[in-house]
Amino acid sequence: MRLCGSGLTCVRGGREVFTGLDFDAAAGEAIAVVGRNGSGKTSLLRLIAGLLIPAGGTIALAGGDAELTLPEQCHYLGHRDALKPALSVAENLSFWADFLGGERFDAAESLAAVGLDHASDLPAAFLSAGQRRRLSLARLLTVHRPVWLLDEPTTALDVAGQDMFGGLMRDHLARGGLIIAATHAPLGIESRELRIGGTA
Repeated sequence: MRLCGSGLTCVRGGREVFTGLDFDAAAGEAIAVVGRNGSGKTSLLRLIAGLLIPAGGTIALAGGDAELTLPEQCHYLGHRDALKPALSVAENLSFWADFLGGERFDAAESLAAVGLDHASDLPAAFLSAGQRRRLSLARLLTVHRPVWLLDEPTTALDVAGQDMFGGLMRDHLARGGLIIAATHAPLGIESRELRIGGTA
C-alpha cells in the first residue's frame, strides 16, 4: 500500500496556502508534517481525508481496498476532540464505531489500551483534557482503517499518555498501516519529515 500526493495546491479563502507539494508514504511508514502556523499542515490532512478539494494536483492510494474510497480508508483525528459531553465514554466510542462502519474491534479493549477502561460509564463532560484526547485515540482502535491522519495527536497528553500513544502508533505501522501527522512536537516514533512553508 502506498499513499501519494503529486503537485498539490491548496487554496483557502482565496489565499494559496501551498502549491506544488509532493509526498509519498508506504505501508509501515510515518510522515511528520512540520511547518509554521498557517503553513497548511492541517489543510494537507483535510485534503487527504476528502474534507477539502485540491485546487490542483492529485492524491491516490495504491494497494488499498479497491471497493472503498481513500477517505473511507482513513481515520482523521483533528486537533479538537469530537465528543458528546452528555454521553458516557463508552457511548461516545459506540457512536463513532457505528458512524464510521467497517471492521470493528472490541470497544472495551480499545478503552483499556488507552487507559480509560475505568471510566467507561463516566459522562465525557467530566473528563480532563488528557482523558478526552485518550478517548479520541480509542476511536482509531475501535474501527480498522489503514491510514491514520493525525493533527497534533499528542496535545494534552501527559508523558505516560505520549508513551502509550507511541506504542499504539508503532503497532499500527507494524501491521502495515501508515501515518501522516501534523505536529510541532516529536511524535515519539521513527518518521520522515515533510516540511511545509519554510521553518517551523
